[in-house]
Amino acid sequence: MDHSQSGGNILIADSGATKTDWCLTHGGETLKQFTTKGISPVYQTEEEMAEEIRLQAYPLLKKEKVQSIHFYGTGCIPEKIAFVRNAIHQSFPVDAIHVYSDLMAAAHSLCGHEAGIACILGSGSNSCEWDGTGIIKQVAPLGFILGDEGSGAALGKQLVSDVLKNQLPKRITEQFLAEYSLNQATIIDKVYRQPFPSRFLAGLSPFLLKHIEDPHIRVMVARSFSDFFDRNVMQYDYQKNKVNFVGSIAWYFSGVLREVAVEKGIKTGKIEQSPIEGLVKFYS
Repeated sequence: MDHSQSGGNILIADSGATKTDWCLTHGGETLKQFTTKGISPVYQTEEEMAEEIRLQAYPLLKKEKVQSIHFYGTGCIPEKIAFVRNAIHQSFPVDAIHVYSDLMAAAHSLCGHEAGIACILGSGSNSCEWDGTGIIKQVAPLGFILGDEGSGAALGKQLVSDVLKNQLPKRITEQFLAEYSLNQATIIDKVYRQPFPSRFLAGLSPFLLKHIEDPHIRVMVARSFSDFFDRNVMQYDYQKNKVNFVGSIAWYFSGVLREVAVEKGIKTGKIEQSPIEGLVKFYS
């Protein structure tokens, strides 16, 4: 069957701050899948987003017939949707270009047409209650300074704070500083003076994963997840709905995450690293 002639090809993109996963699909079958740099209206102008798409995504898709595009991205709030649409439209002049938030990607991918609670635990964190067709309640994530509990950035913030205030065993502190070539001055500089401090902090989470068997580290991670449940999830109807997760932190720390949920009487459902497979299913 020649997909290029039959139409009906759907292009799905899921974009975070660092990378964008693209998937061209037809009737639930994946025709092409690849990854480019992150595209986000938070960090880029319309021109920069358009250029990124033109140089990275378009060359891999120019021979394909694309009927509709569903773009999910971090920072795709209502005020920014037009910019993102225009940026995509410059390379792909199709009429059906739909732009949604990354939280919508989580809901569509994890819950589909069923009710449930959808959460993102990656560099940042977010959550919502979904009724099968729309978001009915959302607690504001507020970023890593005021919120983002359970996220890579929140975990990284706790880690460097504990390191610098001598709250961890000496060997762990020394190992951490050596592994990342950091000292107090460089940490202060990266967090308070350099751009994208949340990216720097989230980038430290692999150290926590490597040392997750250490009781101090395990307690730190569990406490962050506990805060995420207390301050976000437990404001939704969690007694009735399963709580589902997408994102690298949820995926790699799933053991601790499920343990904390059990302690709180919260039923967990899916835990996925990326929403893309669930999104392909959603559109088949």
